[in-house]
Amino acid sequence: MTRADGRMNDQNRPVTIERGWSTQAEGSALISVGNTRVLCTASFTNGVPRWMMGKGAGWVTAEYSMLPRSTNSRMDRESVKGKIGGRTHEISRLIGRSLRAVVDMKALGENTIVIDCDVLQADGGTRTAAITGAYVALVDAIEWGRAKGFIGKNAKAIIDSVAAVSVGIIDGEPMLDLQYTEDVRAETDMNVVMTGRGLFVEVQGTAEGAPFDRAELGRLLDLAGIGTDALTRIQIDALSAS
Repeated sequence: MTRADGRMNDQNRPVTIERGWSTQAEGSALISVGNTRVLCTASFTNGVPRWMMGKGAGWVTAEYSMLPRSTNSRMDRESVKGKIGGRTHEISRLIGRSLRAVVDMKALGENTIVIDCDVLQADGGTRTAAITGAYVALVDAIEWGRAKGFIGKNAKAIIDSVAAVSVGIIDGEPMLDLQYTEDVRAETDMNVVMTGRGLFVEVQGTAEGAPFDRAELGRLLDLAGIGTDALTRIQIDALSAS
């Protein structure tokens, strides 16, 4: 089945990752997934939160936000509202969990990496794009820490890669990597986070209309595997570039 943008059901949108987009952050990546664009920056700090001191392990966390005109109409900044929304908290925690799943905290040492994911333009899949781009920024921040002597020269802090993609069922058809116009019509909407080895980190699935059965779930997870495999190759290419 061909979709509105010409893709087949099992195709990702065009994806680019511009590594090192920020000259000031220890790691950074601008990821574009179709018309969705997210800037991911990784800040490296020698030291850990007080509750982790003396444990010989590091910490990785994340913060997510959307710029006021990342959507069709302007949103107020949450800092102006004086309250961070529940969706923002949820996505921030998801990104942090996803990255920690592929980091050996002992090998990281008593260092902290904070990932900031700022949505510049939203057209569906902002949280999945953020996870995929944040991994590239994280790798560069860890290598910066190694070069500065904060991480052991031979310490393997990264134990796998991680990427994420959305899948859904629209008019009874399972589809990969939903853009906004598809996402709002989806009968089932799911975000899947997977490692480069094909292991699941998180599966967030909801029946927006009709409930889905186990066979449909299997087809969606298979599509997610296709999508994250492609994203992993793009991450490898980005990190291999000089």
